[in-house]
Amino acid sequence: MRIAALLALGAAIIATPALADTTVIHAGAVVVDADSQPRGQSTVTVTDGRIVSIEDGFADAPTGATVVDLRNKTVAPGLIDLHVHLTGDPGGDFWKEAVEPDEWGVVVGAKNARLTALAGFTTVREAGSGRESAFALRRGTEEGFIAGPRIVAAGPPLAIVGGHGDVSGFRPEVNEVLDTGFTCTGAVECAEKVRLASQNGADVIKITATGGVLSQQGRGLEAHFSDAEMKSIADTAHSLGLQVMAHAHGARGVEAASRAGIDTIEHGTYLDEAAANEMKKNGTVLIPTLMAFQGVTERLGKGIYTPVVEEKIRAVAETARVFMGKAMRWGVPIAFGTDAGVFGHGRNAGEFALMVAQGMGHRKAFATATTNAAKVLGMENEIGRIAPGYSADLIAIDGNPLEDTATLENVGWVMVRGRVID
Repeated sequence: MRIAALLALGAAIIATPALADTTVIHAGAVVVDADSQPRGQSTVTVTDGRIVSIEDGFADAPTGATVVDLRNKTVAPGLIDLHVHLTGDPGGDFWKEAVEPDEWGVVVGAKNARLTALAGFTTVREAGSGRESAFALRRGTEEGFIAGPRIVAAGPPLAIVGGHGDVSGFRPEVNEVLDTGFTCTGAVECAEKVRLASQNGADVIKITATGGVLSQQGRGLEAHFSDAEMKSIADTAHSLGLQVMAHAHGARGVEAASRAGIDTIEHGTYLDEAAANEMKKNGTVLIPTLMAFQGVTERLGKGIYTPVVEEKIRAVAETARVFMGKAMRWGVPIAFGTDAGVFGHGRNAGEFALMVAQGMGHRKAFATATTNAAKVLGMENEIGRIAPGYSADLIAIDGNPLEDTATLENVGWVMVRGRVID
């Protein structure tokens, strides 16, 4: 009888559903998305990490629910940054790559993931890291071991041998030891490296389509990959259900990447009207990363960068202040990305002021970091707005970000996947 009773009790426990984890948020105002006017006093109910409902007024909370009082705040969708490097911090000591293990990037990344979330960014696209570090961070934030945003991770970028994104600046034997294994020459080998990246866990393929500002080569910023190589990369990635993001500065490199089927252009500094027309025709999205240019300019003349890099920063500085405005006027689609890691993490929202300074309205700037960015990720039914069924990625601020995106530079409360970040 005793055994039978224990078995019955065990069966009852197994059959009883786990109690739902419910949070009820009382908000003074709610911005549900970039296209809608703010709601007044509202109650947002979150259960098991998902938004269940948005009601007018301050509704009573069910028994056992956690109540969050944000009656003096505006609740808005969590922000999305499509270009970050969580596993790195700004600086010019490129030689540290030779002495610090990739595992150190996870330690640095855990620090930066929390800073990024506290700044209001609840989803990020990690745009290049060591072989495993971003993937470890991705799992850590997903499972709640690390406080931070949802991470869409690229892992190591694909580059030409000796190009931006490859190891350079060391003795040849050191370059060889530090090689990530993701350089490629020719369409066939580039397709193979895309498949290797997919096999290793990449959510998106990152390539360095042109030269770069912070690499040690003194050569220019035009196309690195051939047209055939870039088309092979794009076609192979798309066949695997992956998008491609391309670091690209020079106009002809931007144009070639768009023509090849690349999904987003990161930076796009020297794009001209011909490149912009190609991007518009193909629906290629520009991720302008204006904060990156500001961040590196702030460090000029301080002995942080090598002379080669300083020369390139000075050459690009003026163009960086106007190119996004030109792209916008030419009709290029734009989404939000900062290149955090080139500047200090947690300052991501400074991008809004730079976008506005180049002629973008506040509402449109807010959209680039919410609905536009969610669409780029193919997650427009999951993040980027406050709606029933969506992930509970929420922030609280003072004021109305649709009228003044500067309000987003001071986020007072953050929830990622239903977890409050503190």
